[in-house]
Amino acid sequence: MKSDHRHELKTNELAEWITNLPQWAKENRNTILVVLVVLIAAAAVYFWRTYNRRASLREQLRLTSLMNSVSASQMQILQGHSQGRDLSFVLLQPAEELKTFAQNVSDDQMAALALIKRAQALRTELHYRLETVGQQELLSQVNQAKASYAEALEKASGNPSLQAMAKFGLGLCEEELGNFDEARQIYQEVATDPALEGTAAKTAAQNRLQTVEDYKTKVVFRPSPKPEPPVASQPTAGTAPGEPNMPVEANLPIETILPADTLPPIPSAPLQGPELNVPPPTPNDVPDVTETNQPGS
Repeated sequence: MKSDHRHELKTNELAEWITNLPQWAKENRNTILVVLVVLIAAAAVYFWRTYNRRASLREQLRLTSLMNSVSASQMQILQGHSQGRDLSFVLLQPAEELKTFAQNVSDDQMAALALIKRAQALRTELHYRLETVGQQELLSQVNQAKASYAEALEKASGNPSLQAMAKFGLGLCEEELGNFDEARQIYQEVATDPALEGTAAKTAAQNRLQTVEDYKTKVVFRPSPKPEPPVASQPTAGTAPGEPNMPVEANLPIETILPADTLPPIPSAPLQGPELNVPPPTPNDVPDVTETNQPGS
């Protein structure tokens, strides 16, 4: 009985609360609205941060993939060089994809890095060509690289490493265009800027200042030496004109060619008989010495 009574009391309390709910909501309407707004805002911030975090991760993965494609293209070009093929043009596709990425990415730091890598790809493509690059084409492509470096410098505010890379790249562009004074001035700014202390580009600029004068003089390679005409061999002594030359050893005594212990034995008497095909002497062939030596003959 007690349990049934307890259940009945709870049912009555719930019914009473439901009955009074509209009145309670009306009296606490402002409080309820504030609580709902806070909950909705918290949920919106949570989902917004989660979405941005995932979007940033996707952008980072995309940038990493594009940078790896630049490295892969360089390896492909070098393999083509070993086969005598010019594949430098394969660098232009990742360069354009990096430009598109920089235009669409929401993070300025990633955009600056993409622009720097694009400029490097454009410059590298010119250096990897097997054929001579025309002056107009050189000017056009290097100016594109300069524009990317300049845009990256604007977006890289607050990041000393990216700023140093962009400034150093501008110096390289001026150097490739033959503007060595402008390049030296940019290197000097990078090397002496205290805000860029500890960056790799600052060290590179300091080293470049020491070698920039070496690149003013164009390297000219000497023509390969022409092969000398073959010298006509002189006839050897003892050789008749028109006959093939004999080696020098052929005119030397046989003793100087063969060792003494390998020489054939010298016969003590002239050979006779069938070996020489000479018949032995007959008595009629021998002069009569007795008669010719007699006195008075």
